[in-house]
Amino acid sequence: MTLHKRRIATLLAVLLLLLARSAGAEFLAPPAQTPDALMHAVTSEIIATLREDLAAGQPSAVAQLVESKILPLFDFQRMTRTAAGRSWGAASPQQRAALVAEFRTLLVRTYSGALSGYRDQEVQYRPLRAAAGDTEVLVRSIVKRPGAQALEIDYDMEDRPAGWKVFDVRIAGVSLVLNYRESFAAAVRSGGIEGLLKSLSDKNRLYAPADVHQVPEH
Repeated sequence: MTLHKRRIATLLAVLLLLLARSAGAEFLAPPAQTPDALMHAVTSEIIATLREDLAAGQPSAVAQLVESKILPLFDFQRMTRTAAGRSWGAASPQQRAALVAEFRTLLVRTYSGALSGYRDQEVQYRPLRAAAGDTEVLVRSIVKRPGAQALEIDYDMEDRPAGWKVFDVRIAGVSLVLNYRESFAAAVRSGGIEGLLKSLSDKNRLYAPADVHQVPEH
């Protein structure tokens, strides 16, 4: 074999080795988690914790569960922007940041209040209806409650660089974010952006962690 042919053979061998390593890495890499699988995993973990605490007769660290498990899944910037509607454009960067922080706290109170009332409910996720490449999907679930009618809770989710994020929640078909938009608009009409901030702050102080079993009104 000539020197030229040996060099070509060596280059081909190196190329094949690199391709094999690349293919192996792709084969070993875990597939991206689908949004419904993500929500199912988080929900299952939370319910397991609540059931353990309920069986042991001890109170659950509900606020900690919400902070560590639920809130990382939400896009609060988009949710607040949608709830604020036209008022968002009139808010300064500082006011926008404050609105996001207050709305985030309000949702912490809301979810904490809901989880505090957990009594062995069962959550089932329906098959995801989405095409390959969709960046926004609706994750549908149904909550079965002993002695009560089942409740539909659906999540609008967007595929972001950091993963799938919730940007709205629909309870029995009613949008949580759009429902807040009405109260946001009323607060802005009566007191401007600062009036809205005060309204949110007042609600968050009213429903402090000691009274977390109460669900804030819109």
